[in-house]
Amino acid sequence: MQPFIPTPASRPAHPEAAQADQPAPEVHTPYSFKVLTVNIHKGFTFFNRKFILSELRDAVRTVGADVVFLQEVAGSHLKHAEKFDNYPEEPHYEYLADSIWEQFAYGRNAVYTHGHHGNAVLSKFPIVRFENRDISISGPERRGMLHCELQVPGQSRNVHAICVHLGLVESHRTQQMKLVCDLVRKEIPVRAPVVVAGDFNDWRRRAHAQMAKGANLHEVFVQANGQAARTFPARLPLLQLDRIYVRNAIGHSPIVLPSHPWSHLSDHAPLAAEIRL
Repeated sequence: MQPFIPTPASRPAHPEAAQADQPAPEVHTPYSFKVLTVNIHKGFTFFNRKFILSELRDAVRTVGADVVFLQEVAGSHLKHAEKFDNYPEEPHYEYLADSIWEQFAYGRNAVYTHGHHGNAVLSKFPIVRFENRDISISGPERRGMLHCELQVPGQSRNVHAICVHLGLVESHRTQQMKLVCDLVRKEIPVRAPVVVAGDFNDWRRRAHAQMAKGANLHEVFVQANGQAARTFPARLPLLQLDRIYVRNAIGHSPIVLPSHPWSHLSDHAPLAAEIRL
């Protein structure tokens, strides 16, 4: 194809005309939204002593998050449905979303004889696209990352929300974080806002450097407090397993959640943050 060379007739007669031909600047209205991430342990308390999904739903609602990142969400489990009278008929992500989060996406990671579970994202914003990717490395441990593209009010660029649950083996986590960074760096527009949240199982705290170097992602609690939040075990948190990483936000701040009732609802404590675009 030959390059277009303007003739005298095609050239703008005045500078104002040249400016009119330029693309309109992106519209950007400052906007804040709240995110929550929690590993819900398939709706059971620590050591699977009690099924408490209804109490968990009430607690999630109380936070008032716009986007919720969930790990270990049951899509179905025939044995549990037969055993527990309060086991919902619909998948747990639909039960939790109810009428509060009209949009939701589910990524099935682990499949077994009686059902399956995985990650889920609940959103008050339209989910215009989503994809679940298998990031399992080897062996029986199944892991995934659920990538959702959200249409947030006043934003010219969609927000990319990635819900992850990484492996228990450090070498597996290193490879899985590389896959997350590759997705962010290679497949998401360089200026698009990104939130990566979930259960990183990163008890040795190696993720911060890898996520920053690999995809310019920075952890909300580390930026605010100098260290990640302790989230496991929920009743007496010692390990910093859960994270909220952000890219291309003009600001972000952690939200402190009360220990009650969360300490009795799962083996992981939740994390919440406000993201400003």
